[in-house]
This record gives sequence, C-alpha cells and structure tokens, in this order.
Amino acid sequence: MPVAAIIGGGVIGAAWASRFLLHGWNVCFYDPASHSEAVLHAVLDKARHWVPEIYDQLPPEGSLTICESIAEAVVDAEWVQESTPERLEIKQSVLRDIQAACSETAIVASSTSGFMPSELQAGASRPEQILVAHPYNPVYLLPIVECVPSQLVPLATVERAEEILRDIGMKPITLRAEIPAHVGDRLLEAVWREALWLIKDGIATTEQIDDIMTHGFGLRWGQKGLFETYRTAGGEAGMKHFLEQFGPCLQWPWTKLTDVPDLNDALIDRIVEQSDQQAAGRSVSELEDERDANLVAMLKALKQQDSAAGAFLNRVGAADA
Repeated sequence: MPVAAIIGGGVIGAAWASRFLLHGWNVCFYDPASHSEAVLHAVLDKARHWVPEIYDQLPPEGSLTICESIAEAVVDAEWVQESTPERLEIKQSVLRDIQAACSETAIVASSTSGFMPSELQAGASRPEQILVAHPYNPVYLLPIVECVPSQLVPLATVERAEEILRDIGMKPITLRAEIPAHVGDRLLEAVWREALWLIKDGIATTEQIDDIMTHGFGLRWGQKGLFETYRTAGGEAGMKHFLEQFGPCLQWPWTKLTDVPDLNDALIDRIVEQSDQQAAGRSVSELEDERDANLVAMLKALKQQDSAAGAFLNRVGAADA
C-alpha cells in the first residue's frame, strides 16, 4: 500500500489521516502534542462511521503508525501533508525538517488556509517539491481540495498531486495562480466580515444569520454554486439578463466589505454570548455529529440526482468498480 505522512494533527491533520486510511493508504502520523493521538482517534471514529455511508465501496483500510519524529513519519512517504499551526515560521521550519528526511520524489503539501506556496518554499532545499493542498472541514467527507502550486512546481508534479488526491476520493481544483488565502477562504472571509458588521450594528444575531444561510442561499449553493444560481435567476435569458438586471446594484453602498470591524472585547463577548445561546448546551462533538449526519444525507440526495458533489462521488464509485 502507498504511504502518506501526516505532520501535525488537530481537526484537519486527523481528518487527512482518516481520509487516507479509509481510502486504502498506510498512514504515518506525527504530532508532538500530548493530546494529539486522542484527537486523531476521535476524528477517525467519526470518519469510520460516516464515510462508508457515501461510498458504494471502499478498499481495505490502511494501517496507522504513530511516529516519534518527523523523520520517522516521512521517510517512506509518497505524500506528506503538513497541517501545523498557521504561523509561517513554524511551517517553514517543519517543511525543512520534512525535506531533510523525505524522498525527493514525494509530494510535500501544506493544508495552509492563508499562505501562498512561494512563501512556504522560502528557504526550502527543494522548493519545487512543495505545494498547497487546502481542504475543507470535515476533510473525510468534503471532497474539494484547492491545489495551489507556485511557478517553481513542475507541471508533472501538479498532475501527480491531482492523481493522488483523486485516488483518495477528492476533487482537486488547481488554481491558475497563487494568491493569499486561495479562493474558498477569500469568499468565506467576505461573508464573515459582513456578518460581523451585522452583529456589531445590532441588525441580526448569530442564529438569525445562520438561519438565513441554512434555510436560504446555503441550500442553493450546495447544489448549484454561486454562478449557476444567478444564471437561473436570470430566467430564460440567463446570465446576461441577470447581470444587466442586478449588476448596477454592485455600485450601491450596501456592504462594508472594504472595512474591517474592530473585533474588540465588546463584539467578541456579544458573538460568544449569542453563539452559546444558539448552541443550547450542545457540545462541539454533538455539533460535529449533527453536521456529519446532515452532510451525508445531502450528499446521498445529490448522488441520487447525479448533481454537484453527488455527481463527483458517483464517478469516484464508478472508477472504483
């Protein structure tokens, strides 16, 4: 079986390990934190419960090895996934340690949500070996991954990275150029910033904002995305009519996307209080279980309709058959 090394645990690293394991890869896992193994097994338990629900068949689960060092974890790895804290100096240091011990032919990928690959490559012995593979949580269920190379990464390396990601049931989207925060998080940050203003200005609560998303456009985006949603809003005339009809409103000063609210103690306390009320005593683990159950149900429905992420999962299943 091929070997993947997961460097850095937490929710993301543990979920990467789960995805590789459940798609037949052997996994070598390293995280020096005292609680990292407990987090890994908690996430893996969730993945083992939910992942078989959305795949028609899975290969035999790979083996898991808990390692005592980065060098031990990466020495035989074909793919190395770095998921350490979002601090550039930490990531650069860890990547240097990875390259000191891993094969020159291994793919070295970072889960970073903000840094560009060219930043990660600074000071690296083999910068052309490093790229970004940025997933979305829960990694074991959501197939999308942003694959971001710099200009130093050869096309053959990018293509091999895409092939490996598809092998573990993911849909790689290779960006045409690197940019801070890639694509998904830039879109999410725009919505997040506007939501903070709505709370700060007393327009809506955290629960009201979430309800508007979950009962409205979130459902549309889950199966048609942003641009196809607006194309259908244009009627039979399509996108051209939509842009002519609603394009001028982009000039109106509705949003505060160019301004950043001061995330002071008062705003933080307001968000925390409202979020606590919204959670109604449910633990984070319980919220994760609800999330996973809902995602599985939606993915099954999309598979039945052969639409969006469901269509992708159907193709994965057909390829495995």
